[in-house]
Amino acid sequence: MKERIGFIGLGNMGAGMAANIVKKGWPLTVLAHRSREAVDRLVAAGASEAKTPRELAENSDIVVLCVTGSPQVEQAINGADGLASAGKKLMIVDCSTSDPASTVRLAAELKERGIMLIDAPLGRTPKEAADGTLDVMAGGSADDLARARPVLEAFAGRVIHTGPTGTGHTMKLLNNFLSMGYAAIYAEALMLGAKAGLTPKTFDSVIRGGRMDCGFYQTFFDYVVNRNPNAHRFAISNALKDMTYLASFAQSATVANPVGAAVRNSFAAAVATGHGGDFVPTLSDFVAGSNGVDLTKV
Repeated sequence: MKERIGFIGLGNMGAGMAANIVKKGWPLTVLAHRSREAVDRLVAAGASEAKTPRELAENSDIVVLCVTGSPQVEQAINGADGLASAGKKLMIVDCSTSDPASTVRLAAELKERGIMLIDAPLGRTPKEAADGTLDVMAGGSADDLARARPVLEAFAGRVIHTGPTGTGHTMKLLNNFLSMGYAAIYAEALMLGAKAGLTPKTFDSVIRGGRMDCGFYQTFFDYVVNRNPNAHRFAISNALKDMTYLASFAQSATVANPVGAAVRNSFAAAVATGHGGDFVPTLSDFVAGSNGVDLTKV
């Protein structure tokens, strides 16, 4: 008999993940937050709805979290009527991009209460979430991962065990450092090219299909060249949050990370000027505009 699954965080990624869980036969309970659309769709597909995290925990054996970051994770678990208030043994799978230090501390605290926490952040995009082909970087014991793996495989094409609790979130920060680093470099390179009269299409015709091409490049440039607003649905504010977690991790490790600081500042400047809700590829417009260039008119 399949374990009962609870799901909190039905945003761009979570809605597709939860849909795959219920489609593949797991008993699912969900919690509404900002929008009812995903909840109503999942309930119509056979899921149940809880009114509070505590009620969701009471009706679940494993709870998947896919929220913004560590503050939201801690609120869902330890807040008023949080998951932990149910007072029962539970496994929590945190698929958010969280601060590894918070994850390790929280896991140790919860273990004393009979609650197991593993970190299982995600790679790829909402399209792969809907398709059930995400990448998962999972931190935790081998036994805990063995229990969680069938649930993860409902929405993942690859599940990689990164090591003990916290290593999944650390690997996710490194993954996002690479991708957001690319974004910052693409944006600056496009601006410099525009200053020399090189259009985004010319830039793309040189890079696409060459050694510097990759999946992230293709979604970023689907916006730059084709102006597809939904090419990469990841907010600039979330990119800044992740790069801030990276800075905190580097500080705790007492190391210098000048490139990470530069990448963070690219996103911090965009957020500070009101662009936090825009998606990451629009960083190209922000950097260009800050230097007197309009990429659509080169």
